[in-house]
Amino acid sequence: MKSPAGSVSPGLHLHLGPAMSNSPVLYEGWVLKKRRKKLQGFARRYFTLHQTGLLSYAFEPGQPIRDQVYLNHAAIVAEQGRKEIHIDSNTATFHIKCLSVDDFDNWMTVFRKFISTGIEAKKSAAVTYRQASRQASINLNRSTVILGEMGNCFNELESSIMNLTLDHTAQKANSLSRKVDKPAKDSKFGLFKRPHSSQHSSQERIGDQQSPSHALPDSLQDIKAKFDVLKAQYDVLVSTMQNPLYDATQQRHSPLPYTAEEEEATATHNQRVNTPVAQKSMRDSMATMSDSFVEWFDAEDDGPEEFIMDDTNALFEPPSRTVSTTNDARSDNSSIDTEYEEALAISTVKPTDESTLVGHVHVVRRTQLPTLPSADEGSLFAILKKNVGKDLSSITFPVSFNEPLTLLQRAAEEVEYFSLLDEAAKSADPVTRMSYVAAFAVSGYAHTRHRTGRKGFNPMLAETFEDIRMNFIAEKVRHNPLEIAYHANGDNWELNATSCGKTKFWGKSFEVIPLGITRLKVGNDTYTWNKPSSFIRNLMVGTKYFEHTGKMTIENITTRYRCVLDFKQNGYWGPTNVVSGTIYDSDGDVAGQLEGKWDDQVCQVLEVSHLRVLWKASPFPKTALEFYGFTSYGITLNEISSDLLEKLPPTDSRLRPDVRALEDGELDLAEEQKLRIEQAQRDRRNNGQERLPKWFKQVGDEWQYVGGYWESRSKGWKQADIDPLW
Repeated sequence: MKSPAGSVSPGLHLHLGPAMSNSPVLYEGWVLKKRRKKLQGFARRYFTLHQTGLLSYAFEPGQPIRDQVYLNHAAIVAEQGRKEIHIDSNTATFHIKCLSVDDFDNWMTVFRKFISTGIEAKKSAAVTYRQASRQASINLNRSTVILGEMGNCFNELESSIMNLTLDHTAQKANSLSRKVDKPAKDSKFGLFKRPHSSQHSSQERIGDQQSPSHALPDSLQDIKAKFDVLKAQYDVLVSTMQNPLYDATQQRHSPLPYTAEEEEATATHNQRVNTPVAQKSMRDSMATMSDSFVEWFDAEDDGPEEFIMDDTNALFEPPSRTVSTTNDARSDNSSIDTEYEEALAISTVKPTDESTLVGHVHVVRRTQLPTLPSADEGSLFAILKKNVGKDLSSITFPVSFNEPLTLLQRAAEEVEYFSLLDEAAKSADPVTRMSYVAAFAVSGYAHTRHRTGRKGFNPMLAETFEDIRMNFIAEKVRHNPLEIAYHANGDNWELNATSCGKTKFWGKSFEVIPLGITRLKVGNDTYTWNKPSSFIRNLMVGTKYFEHTGKMTIENITTRYRCVLDFKQNGYWGPTNVVSGTIYDSDGDVAGQLEGKWDDQVCQVLEVSHLRVLWKASPFPKTALEFYGFTSYGITLNEISSDLLEKLPPTDSRLRPDVRALEDGELDLAEEQKLRIEQAQRDRRNNGQERLPKWFKQVGDEWQYVGGYWESRSKGWKQADIDPLW
């Protein structure tokens, strides 16, 4: 069968002729597909493209479909020199390599059939979207005005009903005997009492004189009952329009349902905003909201799109830190972290609520950030569309795309559930110990449940961060490629980790490719593992969310036990964020099973119907969606609590003025300080005065903690330790 260009392509079948016009298959053939597991390269797969835009593949023709994507909602990246095509949909990413140049041209020809259709649809949709957005803005402003007028009418009607009630009560009171001394019950219409003292006292006197036998007329009671119904409906309408969690468009695009926590947060928010002060400010906030409907027109359509990649940029570099050229890959890799456990262990002390005992100092930790986050300024798509398929570490983002944490602080979130390591150290059984270690590794992802892809601040070289709760110390040890090393220890366990990696933008999602290694020593056992890849989905349209997919192998170097954790890829139906694990003994036999979700819990399977919960994620704060998606633990990371005063070295991330300014809502100051700090680091580098890591040294491909930080902290920081970084 000839290709569209007229050449013969062996093994390919192109259904474009008149006789095949009614065939459901548009194109099919053999290509090489990159496997999901790292370092396994490409495998030969049979792909089929249907006329509906459904692209699927199987091991052999006629065998069951392994996976599929719709080109109608995909970004297609073409790399002609390497004969590679990268297809990024909302649910999966395919990396395929064609067997020949003709195959590449044939596939791109049929792909462009959907792209061209999508472009025309996008043009018409853009016009429709703009018109709808403007109309929605007008309607929202009009609705706001109408609500305000309704509120005024309700106030006037309420005053009229109250006056009628008072007049009727006064007339009845005049006909009563002056000897009535027994106080009567309060008026059932106390809802309409005026706050003024004169009216209040007169109404009190009338209420004292009124007797239950002298009830209001039925007509007035009927008016009041109908008024109460209308007022209740008005309150519901106001709270619904004011609720920032209510977004019909977002609900329509979101693949994830609201959780019970989110529904509870919505109810709490409704109660909070349903006050006179909040209702007064609601009109201003909705008017401002209506003006922002037209800010993101470049990402309004979710149709197909094609990107041409520069062939000189290698997409799949070997995972070697000596070859990688990333600066800031940790910005997304560190996003694969954890959520807060409100009962966090300090040695053997178990604090409650938000307070923590550190030594003999009682520390009360905050439960909320100082200000709400600012909205993203500008268009993220405008920044990213020229960098499809490339590492994003060299891109400079406005500070409004950051969250008020550095990558060092985000690394601390990976060790949040360190109490699991305490449990592992207490266990002598190798399977149980491995189970707790695996649960700890999975718990490092839990906090990404509500994160929406904001970047952490890139630390300066030799910048540090500490957390005394688990003797955690992190330091930026290399600038290019960016590497972060951290260390933590507890009772009979010690953790060392190097965090680095690469990020790629595929048109609709970020791919995070971790390259660092984690090394844990528990008793006499030493465990090592690497992390699987992660994706930030719906980057342009819809609700952004994290998806972690692939294999994580935890190996006990001492006993040769290993645990293989499989982070399942999400589908349209069925459970999401599923993780399953299999523990193998030194002979390779199955010794245990694990199951759970990386954002919920991990259980050890003891029997078919008997599970033991090893780890359960702590509840998110009720305001998590309003504050960057932070956990309760994440909220405390940039806080300078009473136990840290005069204890922190000047290199600690909590002292960075740009992060502090962003946390306080001062965007202009944060942008100014960020540029100043980065320029100061460049000046030090140009003058040969670049700071070297102080608390870690490189041993082979890993960084190891050399010790001395906590000893220096207890003695007081010397002049050599306090050279300013900002």
